[in-house]
Amino acid sequence: MEVPFPEGEFVAHTETDIYGPGKVLGLEGTWRRVRFTRFVASIDTRNLRPATDEERAEVVAWLRARQQRYGGTW
Repeated sequence: MEVPFPEGEFVAHTETDIYGPGKVLGLEGTWRRVRFTRFVASIDTRNLRPATDEERAEVVAWLRARQQRYGGTW
């Protein structure tokens, strides 16, 4: 059985753009811990969708900038 939105996948919220696009950090049942560009949140998979190419590029650029500025793994 395929796991929806596995760790490392780029996602966006289905109902709002206030979170910005994000990357899945962890899984717990149907919930995903997501590092959005604005903050980290736990979101049910029913409220997530795959990120578009533009959203993915935005997250990658955001993560790269944070890593350059602060180091570590984002």
